[in-house]
Amino acid sequence: MMNEQSNLTASSALPDGDSRFVPRPELMTEQELIRFLRIPEISGSQNYHNVIANLKRMHDLPRIHLCGKTLYPTREIMKWITEKSTTGK
Repeated sequence: MMNEQSNLTASSALPDGDSRFVPRPELMTEQELIRFLRIPEISGSQNYHNVIANLKRMHDLPRIHLCGKTLYPTREIMKWITEKSTTGK
């Protein structure tokens, strides 16, 4: 019998940092976004929050503000990734 974690797909799950996956929310926190974008794996930066700040400032990273907190709508992040993606050389 398959457990709930094994049913999660890459588009519906986030790595938990411990070789497992957790369900991905519709609105991600900055820490969830960092894991979703795999910033620790691809960035040489020591401060991943600076990477996100740069993406917001220079690349118009989609976000909303609720209760004084910045959240990142998953659907808009996926659209943003598609728009920023390049093909070819």
